[in-house]
Amino acid sequence: MKEILNNYLEEVKIGGRQVYKNLAMFPLLSNRAIDLDYLTLDEALGEGLVEITEKTEGGSVPELQVVNKSPKMVLILDGEELAGAKQNRIVNTTILVAGLTGLIIPVSCVEAGRWSYDSPRFSSQERILPNRLRAGKAEQVQASLRTSQKFRSDQGAIWDAIEAKADRLDARSPSMAMSVMYQRESANLEDYSRHFRPIEGQVGAVFLINGQVAGLDSFGRPDTFLKVFKKLIQSYALDAVDFQDPDKKVKVSKTGVSDLIQSALSAGLESRPSVGLGTDLRLESRKVIGFALALDGQVVHLSIFARQKGNQEHQHNSRMGSFSSRRRNR
Repeated sequence: MKEILNNYLEEVKIGGRQVYKNLAMFPLLSNRAIDLDYLTLDEALGEGLVEITEKTEGGSVPELQVVNKSPKMVLILDGEELAGAKQNRIVNTTILVAGLTGLIIPVSCVEAGRWSYDSPRFSSQERILPNRLRAGKAEQVQASLRTSQKFRSDQGAIWDAIEAKADRLDARSPSMAMSVMYQRESANLEDYSRHFRPIEGQVGAVFLINGQVAGLDSFGRPDTFLKVFKKLIQSYALDAVDFQDPDKKVKVSKTGVSDLIQSALSAGLESRPSVGLGTDLRLESRKVIGFALALDGQVVHLSIFARQKGNQEHQHNSRMGSFSSRRRNR
């Protein structure tokens, strides 16, 4: 399995940088495309080909039910938000759902203060958990897999991080919904989005915030990257807005990008069956943590996060204790 991931990383080429304010993107380019036929989550939901509901009528915070009505596979990405039902959730790992099948998927709540139906089914608002929260969640899921073989997050830590971020962005709400941060900063996020463009052959990107490498997201097909490009950009842009320092001059270097890829190539790797189809690959070293979904010897999606020293998003915030203790018991 290590060879599959290393071959993928060694084949991609680093393109010319794109920079706006304190966010930079280095495209990852490839001449190859995997031959797997699937729909993205947004495509499947938009065409009514997938139905996502609470696991039971009473609901279960860490799990949801997915029914794929299409003969095609459906790709659900790590961190994608599902809005509705009893509370908004994000997906804990990238999942490929087989055609014409049902599946229970692992999720985390991103709306601590609501536990009541506002719709029978979930929909997509085309949002992804911001990068630093995804990085923290990746570490939590990695720890859970080693101890319990479950793709579980530390739900309390996620609520804590969302509240801390909402405080910084002046985006608190009665239900402490992550979505309010995106709504509050929508004009800024659209501004960032307008200044980045995918290029021919681009399958992924490495993103830098304030000149520091933040993470990498890459796919087996250029068209998949294109379909999720805007919401991926905005997930990194929300961190860029959050941690922007107007007085700091940002220097952007390709060196950090190459270092991230080299760190991933030398990282330790664990493999296990994925939630849906394929194999889940988890990589970890002193400098990076990440994961990939592979099927039939091909990388479908790869995420790598640079470990951040003193990362504010990974620190617990005791102010969410009342929410955390109440929701953990659901």
